[in-house]
Amino acid sequence: MKPITIEVTRGGSVESRHHVSLAVVDGAGRDVVAHGDVGTPVFPRSAVKVFQALPLIESGAADRFGLDARALSLCCASHSGEDGHVELAGTMLERAGLGEGDLECGCHWPFDQPVALSLARRGLQPTQLHNNCSGKHAGFLCTAVHLREDPKSYVGAEHPVQRRVRAAIADVTGLAEGDLPMGIDGCSIPTHAVPLRNLAQGFARLAGGEGVAPERARAGQRLMDACMAEPWLMSGTKRACLRLMEAAPGRVFAKTGAEGVFCGAVPELGLGFALKAEDGATRAAEAAVAATLARLWQGHDVELAERYDSLSRTHLRNWQGTEVGEVRAEWP
Repeated sequence: MKPITIEVTRGGSVESRHHVSLAVVDGAGRDVVAHGDVGTPVFPRSAVKVFQALPLIESGAADRFGLDARALSLCCASHSGEDGHVELAGTMLERAGLGEGDLECGCHWPFDQPVALSLARRGLQPTQLHNNCSGKHAGFLCTAVHLREDPKSYVGAEHPVQRRVRAAIADVTGLAEGDLPMGIDGCSIPTHAVPLRNLAQGFARLAGGEGVAPERARAGQRLMDACMAEPWLMSGTKRACLRLMEAAPGRVFAKTGAEGVFCGAVPELGLGFALKAEDGATRAAEAAVAATLARLWQGHDVELAERYDSLSRTHLRNWQGTEVGEVRAEWP
C-alpha cells in the first residue's frame, strides 16, 4: 500500500515530500482506508491521551473531584501553557490535596513562541504546570489519591496508575499487554507502540461502543465529548487540534502526538483514524489529517468536506508576506 504524499512547493515546483501512513477503521475492525504501513507498531505519544485518561473516569475519581468537561479536556491535552491551562491544572491538583510539586512531568517553556515570550516579559519562569502534559498528569494524581495509592513515582511503569493505563490501551486496541513495546515519553510516563490499524480501531470502538465494555465506551465518549466541547483547553490558541475540531463542532475528535502522529474519531460515521508521518514532521501530519477528514466527509456533508480540504492546504509566505508555495496532500 502506497503512503499519502505531502508535497511542499516553491515557485510551482515540489521542494520537499513527506510520506504519511494512514489507517481508518470502523468499530468492527474493518479497514475503511489504508495507506502505507499500518501494521508496524509506532509510538502514538500524546495522541492517545484519551486512552490514558480512561481510568480517571472509570475509577470514579473524575466525579469525586468534580472534574467537568473543561477539566476532562485538559486531561487529554497537549496544551500551550497559556494562563487558562496552567490555572486549571493547578485547581485540579488542589482538589486532590496536592500541588505543583507533586507533578513528575518535568518543566519546559511553552512550545508556542508567543506564549513563552509573554511569560518571559512578565519576568516569570515556567513551572511543571506549564508542561504541555500537566493536565494528563493531574488526572493521574487524582486517580491515585482517589484509590488511596501512594502518588509518588506515579510515572513508573509498575505503579498502579501506569499499569491501569497499559491495560486500558491493550483492551481498546485489541492487543495483549505483552505485545506493547514500551519506551519513555517526554513527560516521563511509559509510551507504548501500537500499529496504526489498532490505534484507529481503538478510537472507533470507543466512539461507537463496539468491542469494549459499555462502561469503557461511555468513559471514552465522555472524554472525547469534553474535548470537542472545550477544544481550546486540550490544545491552545491557533493550534491544529483546535482548528480541526472547531471546523465541525461536536462532530470530529482529533488529537496530535509527537513525531508526526495524529489520531481521532468521527463518531457519527462510526470511524476511528490514526496516521503517522514517516519523518516525524508535524506539518505533514496536520495536512494529512485535514485531507483525511475531507475525504471521510465526502458523500456525507459536502460543505464540511470542502472546509477540511481548505484546512489541508497551507499557503507558505516569506518574511515579507509574499506567498511562495504551499503544503498539500497528494493521494496515491
